[in-house]
Amino acid sequence: MAIHSGDEEHNCHVIDVRGLKCPLPVLKTAKGIASLPPGIRVVVLATDPMAAIDIPHFCNERGHRFLGRRDDEGVSRYEIETGG
Repeated sequence: MAIHSGDEEHNCHVIDVRGLKCPLPVLKTAKGIASLPPGIRVVVLATDPMAAIDIPHFCNERGHRFLGRRDDEGVSRYEIETGG
């Protein structure tokens, strides 16, 4: 898992969980954003199809705002805004 702060293209926190299988993408996402303050935009890059269910559910359960998903060449990009 790679975490990059301040992705220049989108000025956000990027969590790269490509290649990991369920439940690791959502677990690594939870760990990666646990210490972030509310209002931070996070992008999660994942290849596991279950992330399409797990990440929005995680956001709903933990009070984060799920902003959407975009797929590009086998990689899904999930956008989240951290909650409080």
